[in-house]
Amino acid sequence: MSSLFDLRTWTLRRRILALCITVGVLLSALGVFAFITAAQNNRQLDDVLDRASPMRAAGEALNTAYVDQETGIRGFAITGQEANLKPYTQGIADEERLLGRINQLLDPDDTDIRDALRVVQQRADEWHREVADPVIALIRADGTQAGQERLRGTSTERFDALRGAIATMQDDIQVMRAAAAEQAKASSRTMVAIQIAAAAIIILAGSALILVLDRMVSRPVTDLAQQVREVADGDYDKHITSSGSPELAALAGDVDGMRTKIAAELTEVREARAQIEWVNDQLKVQAEELTRSNRDLEQFAYVASHDLQEPLRKVASFCQLLQRRYAGQLDERADQYIAFAVDGAQRMQRLINDLLAFSRIGRLTAGFTDVPLDRVLTEVKSQLEPRAGEDAEISWSGLPTVEGEEPLLTTLFVNLIGNSLKFRRPDVPPVIRVSAERADDEWRINVRDNGIGIEAEFADKVFVIFQRLHARDAYEGTGIGLAIVKKIVEYHGGRIWLDLDAEVGTSIWFTLPVLPGAPADEEPQAPTQETRKEVTA
Repeated sequence: MSSLFDLRTWTLRRRILALCITVGVLLSALGVFAFITAAQNNRQLDDVLDRASPMRAAGEALNTAYVDQETGIRGFAITGQEANLKPYTQGIADEERLLGRINQLLDPDDTDIRDALRVVQQRADEWHREVADPVIALIRADGTQAGQERLRGTSTERFDALRGAIATMQDDIQVMRAAAAEQAKASSRTMVAIQIAAAAIIILAGSALILVLDRMVSRPVTDLAQQVREVADGDYDKHITSSGSPELAALAGDVDGMRTKIAAELTEVREARAQIEWVNDQLKVQAEELTRSNRDLEQFAYVASHDLQEPLRKVASFCQLLQRRYAGQLDERADQYIAFAVDGAQRMQRLINDLLAFSRIGRLTAGFTDVPLDRVLTEVKSQLEPRAGEDAEISWSGLPTVEGEEPLLTTLFVNLIGNSLKFRRPDVPPVIRVSAERADDEWRINVRDNGIGIEAEFADKVFVIFQRLHARDAYEGTGIGLAIVKKIVEYHGGRIWLDLDAEVGTSIWFTLPVLPGAPADEEPQAPTQETRKEVTA
């Protein structure tokens, strides 16, 4: 319970909430008082504008109506003409209307004015009864002479008493009007005082809020930031504290706990960095050694292939000479041996040429350019036309434009489509289809045929250099074609794999990167008129 009244334990939110509630209660009280005062002021202004002033004007008009009546009687007494009595009759009508108007404007509290109005009515009745009505009747009966004599003999005391009563009533109305005006002024002064008090409360509340925010937020946050900067500059052992609000003190505690963990982890990071640097040094040495080894291997393959060419050509040439000159002159076994030597020399030449081509991929480069694959396939079809025969069907459509080396991409498709032509099913015309689809930032290109296919167990083996799945006398070649394809695809930043879901023939997928800057929703170009139809080799 004691902590409830201990301001030092109050959070910033609690303090601001208490200040807002206090100010709200004070302003609400002032608002209620201002509402009551404004209502009184409006009522008092109504008394001045809507009651007192109209009643005073009606009193003046009533006095004029009685004067008109008295004037009308005198004119009638002089001429005896009923037309001269019109001011009298009009005055009586105005009298009734104005008396009703004044009665309508009176409040139950206006007793003095009501009494004065009653006196006015009494004096008016007496004047009518004792003066006006008898004179009018006498003139109508005996003529104007009798009426004039009656008026000269009648004292003006009654009419003067009537006008005096009206004056008294007007004074009472003026008193009421002055009192209402004074009360309205007092209410206005009270409203001004209320506004000043509200402004003072708002100013004091704002000053208190600024003081609270400065003492509990601004200065503590600045101090906390300075401590954090010192830690960021390297003083990881500095203890972080805050003298501000409980929220900031809790935040400072959390930051200090984070500092402690970071300092502990930093020590571990430094130790790990030392180990990583040592590992990096070892990796750098190994990478340099691997680079040197790869360079030596490439150089060896290049030099070996060149150096082996000359003696191999000599062996092949002399074996072929022996075969042509002495064929049939020796026994059958000698002819067989010579044929084996010729075949081995020729196969060795093909192996060396393939090895040389394999070693050159990525080493002898002309630079990447934009290559339309439609154009590449047209060139490949032209190259393979002699091997394809008349019954082969090679088709493609909508292939994209990619970035790469056109000769290498041509070699890639020559090997893939060439394999499809080579490994055809007996007595079945080969059908080879090339298609492409986009997947994120790469093109997935598919080469599918209806040949003998590849078993799933050989899915990885087919891309290894010089790996063959059939006997040498069953199909020609050295077994390096798909290894060259794999190296070309990887050189262009892609990957290649065998489609194991193909039910008939062989389906090989490989990827090539999309051209830089190409829109994400780009689709393959629409096939040209030439490639839209099936292209028959």
